[in-house]
Formats: sequence, structure tokens, C-alpha cells
Amino acid sequence: MLFSAKQIIDFQGITSERITEIAQSILAQAQDQLAAIYGVAANQRNFDNTLRAYDDMLNALSNLGSIAFLLFCTSPAEALRQSCNQTAQEIEQFTTNLALDSQLYAAVQAYAETAEGRTLLGYRRKMLDDLLLEFKQNGLALPQEQQKILQTLQNQLIATTNEFQQNISEVADSLEVSPQEIDGLPEDYKKAHQLSNGNYKILLTYPSYTPFMQYAHAEEVRKKLLVLYLNRAADKNLEVLQKILTLRNQLATLLHFPSYAAYRHSTLMVKKPDTVWKFELDLVEKVRQKAQADYQELLEYKQNYQQKNKPNIQPDTTLDTWETAYYRTLLLKEKYEVDNLKVKEYFETSNVLKGLLAITEKLFGIRFEEQKKPNVWHEEVRCLEVWEDKKLIGYVYLDLFPRPNKYNHAACFPLVMGKTLPDGSYQLPTLALVCNFPSPTADKPSLLTHQEVETFFHEFGHGLHVLLTESPVCLYAGTSTKRDFVEVPSQWFEAWAWNYESLACFATHYQTGEVLPKTLFDKMLAAKNLGSGLFAQSQLLYALYDLTLHDTYDPTGQQTTTDVLRELQSKYTQFPYLTGTHFQAAFGHLTGYAASYYGYMWAKVYAEDCISLFEQNGMFDTTTGKKFRKEILSKGGTTDELLQVVAFLGREPNSEAFLRSLGL
Repeated sequence: MLFSAKQIIDFQGITSERITEIAQSILAQAQDQLAAIYGVAANQRNFDNTLRAYDDMLNALSNLGSIAFLLFCTSPAEALRQSCNQTAQEIEQFTTNLALDSQLYAAVQAYAETAEGRTLLGYRRKMLDDLLLEFKQNGLALPQEQQKILQTLQNQLIATTNEFQQNISEVADSLEVSPQEIDGLPEDYKKAHQLSNGNYKILLTYPSYTPFMQYAHAEEVRKKLLVLYLNRAADKNLEVLQKILTLRNQLATLLHFPSYAAYRHSTLMVKKPDTVWKFELDLVEKVRQKAQADYQELLEYKQNYQQKNKPNIQPDTTLDTWETAYYRTLLLKEKYEVDNLKVKEYFETSNVLKGLLAITEKLFGIRFEEQKKPNVWHEEVRCLEVWEDKKLIGYVYLDLFPRPNKYNHAACFPLVMGKTLPDGSYQLPTLALVCNFPSPTADKPSLLTHQEVETFFHEFGHGLHVLLTESPVCLYAGTSTKRDFVEVPSQWFEAWAWNYESLACFATHYQTGEVLPKTLFDKMLAAKNLGSGLFAQSQLLYALYDLTLHDTYDPTGQQTTTDVLRELQSKYTQFPYLTGTHFQAAFGHLTGYAASYYGYMWAKVYAEDCISLFEQNGMFDTTTGKKFRKEILSKGGTTDELLQVVAFLGREPNSEAFLRSLGL
């Protein structure tokens, strides 16, 4: 079984053979459940034997698929990773094929025509309508031959997108640099990266790559590392991406949509690509002036720096991509008096975690208890029980540090979604936070940059969405919202990483215990929007690139995905395309987010508006916290997402707070 007592996932009992056996058992069970749904007489259909039965089946499949995907991304055992990858693909193919199942469609249609089906209210009405729309969106109104073609396309897409992600996860490129070339990096970084020959090995993971780009004096080496970083998986994934885009276009055409973006957006908040184009191009104009000012500020600093350090050389008149992090770091330190290396000393990882949990407990009246001997997939992983009063309500796993063959970004992995079970009890929501924060060393604990603190809060915001759901069905639990809404809770929770009252609870110097000085925080706040225009432009570039590839690009034509990148980057950012690079090969969001990367900024508009209510009432105001939990976190996808925000705010949302957050 996947679970032991108290619904604990039995990670230590999952072997490569066992996961395959469990998959076979659950898939066979799902076939039986489907047969039972098919077999209900039309006049006997009701919510329980049709829609709830469908949700029960999805629940078992989702639990297995999510756990298998986590282990594929994090297990140290290669054989288990491969078996879990195979299992995750099988589950994904099975669930994808459900949306193409004509017998299931007929069963849901038959239920819709019953007296009960015609009078449904609330989440039940939404569930029925959404399922019928999904079936139609997946071609069940097509002739049978075309349905078979569609199923083949869907299965090919699953395999190809998994190949794209696996190629990214297997990137092991690194750059070996000399002692002179690493000059500027702190001593603990050097110790962590030193090789036996006296040189240093720089990896392409964030804890290794980012500090090098910020502190290394050797400009040519920074450029070399950036080129390597922007070519991750390019040897394989350029071709794979082309296949993905071709398959997606074929799927959209078969379903009579003008583009894959039109197909995707039809079920999201935006409804159609035109809305996204308008949203993004509007923002392009609104941030352009701030981005130009940011660029000019960095360029002037660079020129002054060159005049001071290289007086015999004419200062440059342009700024290059591999210089921005370096000069921004110097500018922060000199003009704004914010030294990120000093700031890090106040953010020891375990203290940040304690603070983050304490803030959550205060806002929502819950508490966390760490298990002493957790059943986990790696010795570094921790497990927290989540309690409300005397009731266990969920689990959080923490896998915080990098290691070989581990997913190399930061993400919340929902493992078990909330759901009312047949016996009336509630399935305990369970998630894993997988991060790659700097590992502790023999002489120094793990210390986070403030940006990493913000990332920690962001991912835990997703976790709160999973944990505090009250959805009766797994189909709508937690983060199972529309894709362009799912980033609202995560971006909302980032606000507590920028609030002094919040930081003062946990930001203490790892050696002296001194609380982060208010004067230093004020300087950090003053510097918050340094480069915010450039950052917004980069996010808009990613969103416009994603949208272009899925709305107007022809993957069978002469133009390459690199041509598209070159054109958009030159048109919409301050930095021209860097010849010979292929950022898109490791842009993992092109698979999961496909035509919806815009959702980050779209959701941020709502998130910032929600934050404004906390700023008005107090960041630790429990009444506002409970209202946010009730109106948004508990709802998941059970109600219209826009109406959730309106219910929380008590008014229609607007973009004023969002624009202020960018310094506009």
C-alpha cells in the first residue's frame, strides 16, 4: 500500500518493483470503477454513483501519480526514479484518456439530463458543467476516427513533454575556473566549490550559478557561465520543443481552435488569447519607462566604476546581460548600503522556517509539529504534522538542499489533495516543498539571500492552498484552480518576507543573535524596486515568448524558436539576444504552463490587491487572515476564482496595488 497508519505515505516501503505493483493494482481498480460508472442505468444515475464515483477514481490515480512524480524528481535511487517516471507517465496517460472516453462522456451526459442533474447547485453544478466542457474540449463531439487520432496525439504529447523535462533534470554541465577567476566570491562559497587540483567547479544550479554572476570580478568568465546556463539541454531539447509545438498545433487544429493558446485559454480566467495579448502589451508600455531608468542607473554606475578602476580606458556605452547582476550587487552595496552577503547572515534557513511557520500559525490558528522519525525518501527530508486544535489536518514534507539527480528549482509538490471520503472523514492534504537552498557546511549553517527567503514564502503559499482546502472533491482541492489563478496565494504570502514586524520574529544574526536592524531593513525596502522594471520586462518576455509559440508561431515553417526569441527580446527588453544561446531549451514552464505563463503577472494583480487589505487592517490581523482562508484558501476551484477575490476584498479588484509594487 502507499499509506500506513494516520494516512502517512510509506516512502521507505516504495521500491522500484513495489511502485510498479501498486500502479498495476490502482489502474486495474480504476478500470473496475469506470465499468461501474458505465453500468449505472440512466434512471438510476445520481451525483454519488456518477460524479463522486469519478472523483473517487481520480483521487486514487492522483495520489499515486503525484507521489511517483515526486520520487522521480527527488529519489537518490536511479532504479526507483526510472520506475516512478514510468508510473507517472502511465497515470498521466490514463487520466488524459479519461477526457477522451466516450462511454464516460455518455454517462455524465445522461446524469446531466436527470431531474437531479438539471437542478444542481454550488460545486456540484460547477463540476458537472466543467466536466461536460472538458469532454467537448477534448473532441468527444468529433467523429470516432478523429477521436482516435486525438488520443494518439495526447499520448505522444505526454511522452514528449516528459522527455523535455527529463532532459532538463539530467543537465550536469559545469564550468571549471581558476583561483584568479573566482576572485570576488566569499570564502564559504570558494570552500564549497573547490576541487582537489586547486580550481573551482561552478554548477548551473541556483546556489552555485547566482552568486557567481553577482560577485565574480572576471567578466569574461561570467559571460562564459551565462552562455553555458542559457544552453542547458539545448543539444536535445530544441528538437523536442519543436515536436511538442507541432503536436500541440495538430491537437488544436483537430479540435477546431485557431491555435493551441486559444484551446488552452478557453477554460481559463482570460477565456481567449486576445485578452492576454492586451494585458501583456499594456504592461510592456507601463513598465518601459521604469526599465529604461533601471538600465540607465546600472549603466551609469558601470561607467563610474570603470573610470575609477580603469581610468585609461574609455567607459562603455552599453550594458551586457552578464553584467547586470554584478553591477546591481555593487550598486546595492554602495548606493543603497545593502550588502547581500551581510543580509544573508540574518537568514539562517532553520530560523526562516520557524518564522514562516509561526506567521502561518498566527494568521490561521493552526500549529506544526515535527515528526522525530519520519518515513521519508532521503535522510535530509523532514516531515511536519499540521494540527488545528486537537485535530490532525495535514502533512508537510521539507526537502530543502541540493544533491545529485534532484529537481533543481524550488517548487511545491501536492501529493494528496483534500477530499471528503466515503466514511465521512476528510482526506489529509499532504505536500512536499522541494528547494535547493545552500547546504550547511562544517563551519557555517545554511544561509539564505533575501530573494531565497521570498522564494521560501512563495512556495509555502502554494502549500497553504493545498493544506487549508475544504473542497469536498479532489477535483477542486487546493491548487486545483484555473491555471491563471493558482499563483495568487503564493505571491500573496511573499508580502510577509517584506514586512519588518514579520521579519523581526525570525531574522536574527546566525552568530550574535542580533535581530535584523530596522535601519538595514529600511535600506532593503528602499532598494526593493532597484531593477524592478528590468525584472518585469524579463517576465513579460517569458510570457510573450510562451504566448507567441502557442498562438502565432508555425513550428513547421522556416522560423525557429530561436528566431522568435531573438525578435521578441530585441523588441521588448533593454538587452539584445545573446547570439549562440537557447534559453528555451531549459524553459520548463513551456510544458506545464503551455500558453499560460502570463498567469504569474495576471495572478499578481489579484495577489497585490489582497495584500493591500492586510496592509490596511494589519499584516497579522487574524480576522483578515481567517477571511482570506475562508474566501480563497479553503475554496480551491469549487467556486469562480474572480468571485473569491471579490468576496475577500468586498469590492471589484483593481491593478493599483500591483502597479505600486513595481514602483510605478
